[in-house]
Amino acid sequence: MNTVAILLSAFLLSVIALGAFIWSMQKGWFDTSSAAARVIFHDAEGTHPEDPASARGDAGVADPSRAAADQSSAPVVFLFICCAMVWLLVASTAGLTASIKLHAPDWLASVPWLTFGRIRTIHLNAVAYGWAPMAGLGIAMFLLPRLLRTPLVGARWAVLGAALWNAGLIAGIGSIGAGISDGLEWLEIPWQVDILFVIGGAFVGIPLVLTLVNRKVDHLYVSVWYMGCALFWFPVLFLVANIPGLHFGVEQATMNWWFGHNVLGLFYTPLALASIYYFLPKVIGQPVKSYGLSLLGFWALAFFYGQVGGHHLVGGPVPGWLITLSIVQSMMMLIPVIAFSINQHQTLRGNFHRLIDSPTLRFMTFGGMMYTLSSIQGSFEALRAVNRVTHFTHYTVAHAHLGLYAFVSFAFFGAIYFIVPRITGREWPYRWLIYAHFWLAVGGIGVYFVGLSIGGWLQGEAMLDAARAFMESVTLTVPYLKARSVGGAMMLASHLCFVANFVCVAFGLGPNRSRPALFHQGNQPAEGV
Repeated sequence: MNTVAILLSAFLLSVIALGAFIWSMQKGWFDTSSAAARVIFHDAEGTHPEDPASARGDAGVADPSRAAADQSSAPVVFLFICCAMVWLLVASTAGLTASIKLHAPDWLASVPWLTFGRIRTIHLNAVAYGWAPMAGLGIAMFLLPRLLRTPLVGARWAVLGAALWNAGLIAGIGSIGAGISDGLEWLEIPWQVDILFVIGGAFVGIPLVLTLVNRKVDHLYVSVWYMGCALFWFPVLFLVANIPGLHFGVEQATMNWWFGHNVLGLFYTPLALASIYYFLPKVIGQPVKSYGLSLLGFWALAFFYGQVGGHHLVGGPVPGWLITLSIVQSMMMLIPVIAFSINQHQTLRGNFHRLIDSPTLRFMTFGGMMYTLSSIQGSFEALRAVNRVTHFTHYTVAHAHLGLYAFVSFAFFGAIYFIVPRITGREWPYRWLIYAHFWLAVGGIGVYFVGLSIGGWLQGEAMLDAARAFMESVTLTVPYLKARSVGGAMMLASHLCFVANFVCVAFGLGPNRSRPALFHQGNQPAEGV
């Protein structure tokens, strides 16, 4: 298999997708009317806003079908969120350890599995195959029954799939810790272990497909399209990238970044956008401003994202036309990003005051804003004039965290704050922990991103200056790497607050609220803190 065949296959898939788009339009699945945007509101609710982080506050208007949908998915969604919480702490701890070792390399140097090469890879895989997919799939299992107006079908398959997936991740991280890996970024886990991900992922997909088949709605809301395509794209990406003995040399590098970039843009991103398109209008009780614009964003993402990953190979021994194609598609990604940004702003217009109260809305809004920022930054970073400075620097690391953490993780945080009270029947007990989670996470990613971006740019300029020694480009980054560790420590602290609050909900600890735990002090119930 060569690069021409890979790109031709991607083009053919785009043509097939275009055909599917035309067919779905003829079937009426892409209704762009305002009525289509109101599908998220059940019949008995009207456009009543669901109180943020509330299990009981909207009970008077809850539609019975919505309650049945939530009840059917509650056990399996709770399982996925529990797994996500564990991997979030593992990933955060490993990431902070790796960060400290960049400016204190002798720290824990005598412990083989804590050397930078291994612990940094453990961090990446715990995020990529632990926290992000467990949270994203759990959210999808909560949303699909609601959006399709039918109970979740075949939940036991998802439980089995989660068990196999997590077993594979434990085995994979254990292999990496022992020094055994495939040596490709995002694809380090040995392919023999990857088989567990394939089987587990297939089992997880069964109830989602069965629920879709048994839907009781004629129109598929845009969030369903995002989630459905994410669940289709990921197995294709994962299988093609992990076939042993197939990719070598330059082709292997091309395939590596085809997967590495697409797993973010065609798996995590659709799940996060699906969450925002559901929860944002649901919390404020108002449908998205332009439903047609949301569909434009979906199809533009599907058409343009597939070959974006090639810009990671600018300057490498790959065909020039491949790099040019990647740069063009990277710039075309401005279309879905701008479409989403306009839609988010116009939907929130007149409702920004609700950010004072709602944890879900505040996390979602921040995540959506970071999607815009990270995507625009990524598009311009693909340009050769910018890439020649940022390539092989910490600037790229800062950009990656802006996307996967500030955008994707914040969207998932907001969704979990909404979901957990509904699947447990218990409110979040401690408002101050939610408050601390938000501001520590925002402050942490802010320090992390700004520090590494400045340090990475200076690093790139130093490496381009032939009159300066290479070691100068290394030593000048040390203050910024320390800032990275400070930001990482703040993010880890925020996650400890998040998980501690979740544990209190799960085990019935802390005050038992009868009203939601809102941010604003004046809107708090009398009990608890």
